[in-house]
Amino acid sequence: MYQVIRNTKYDYIGQSYASLYPNLHKYPATMLPQIGIDILKEFDATKGSLLDPYCGSGSSFTSGLECGLTKMQGFDINPWATLICKVKFTKIPINELIKEKQTFRNNIFEFLKNENNIFKLPRPQITNIDFWFSQDVINKLIIIKHFIDEIKNINIRNFFLAPFSEVVRECSYTRNNEFKLFRIKSDELLNFNPDVVSVYLKKWNDIFLIYSNFYFPKIKNDGKINVKCAQFQFQNESFDVVLTSPPYGDSRTTVAYGQFSTLSNEWLGISFARKIDRMLMGGTKSKSNITHGVIADSISQISKVDNNRALEVSSFYRDLSVSITNVANSVRKGGKAIYIVGNRTVKNIKLPTDQFVAEKFEACGFKHVVTYERALSNKAMPSKNSPTNKIGKTVNTMLYEHIVVCEKKYNYDIN
Repeated sequence: MYQVIRNTKYDYIGQSYASLYPNLHKYPATMLPQIGIDILKEFDATKGSLLDPYCGSGSSFTSGLECGLTKMQGFDINPWATLICKVKFTKIPINELIKEKQTFRNNIFEFLKNENNIFKLPRPQITNIDFWFSQDVINKLIIIKHFIDEIKNINIRNFFLAPFSEVVRECSYTRNNEFKLFRIKSDELLNFNPDVVSVYLKKWNDIFLIYSNFYFPKIKNDGKINVKCAQFQFQNESFDVVLTSPPYGDSRTTVAYGQFSTLSNEWLGISFARKIDRMLMGGTKSKSNITHGVIADSISQISKVDNNRALEVSSFYRDLSVSITNVANSVRKGGKAIYIVGNRTVKNIKLPTDQFVAEKFEACGFKHVVTYERALSNKAMPSKNSPTNKIGKTVNTMLYEHIVVCEKKYNYDIN
């Protein structure tokens, strides 16, 4: 077993993401930038290039910027996540944003003067659109999206899409406090009549203030933060440090990133929006259980209770293993791999993800340096689940997070 040290320094009691950098867009289970900042400094990993293979909304890049890193690269298969990331870390002249917003606002209000103008615009291909949106909301979203699409500069267009994504969810019939897609109750529908254009303009202003005050000043003119909407694969480029917080498990039973972003992605024109959760780690169930390594005993215990769940868990760890191999081979000798992970509970069995990560990196030429345990008190994610699927019987999914630090000692042949 790899030693785990309880480190209260990393608890950040009373702090949130917004304590340091307000997020531009609501995002589930975000890593606290404070963790990355302190761990990068502690292990002197503040020079060179940084990789985040599951970058989400870009917390690792926030940490890197604060530590002076200028060359960073991130990957995520969710277009919605990479959109948020690109908006945060692309330097756009403030005056150009203000000028474009005025033109955009004028165009919309001019368009709205003739109520027949809406019939000139095509209706988007949104699954069950009338179930999730009122007709008035649909029309207003179509108009807003039309004028966003007319913005020629792609970076500015992306900036305008960020508040649009927020408005899609906020003005839909979804329960805003849920990660998964649930419709509000029927009696609530009668009183739900948002002023979509006003909501959008307010969201735009909110995002603009956060961007201009917190992110814009930190983005270096000579810096390079490259974000790709793709699954990370081993490549010729090498990195000095990996800082990341991978999913805790398959999206269906932990944080449903795909569901949370489905409506936004569909309005953004993403054809595979409803397939994202199946594309993530553990999205396709294995045909056999893992029978070796530190995770095998836990999976064996789960299989005695529910073999179907054991196969789902095995699928996640197999995918994570392949991903770690790709990441490990992309790190320079002497480089660090820092994974912030959670040991979730399935069928009352705690899964030692921190041990699994350390084991897999050591098999790829790394040496485990340390694992810190921190209290998990400030992450937006489900805190309980129902292992027996019986109403009222719930358990804590996890109370702690683990910061696993490994250092590369020699190159390992991926073949």
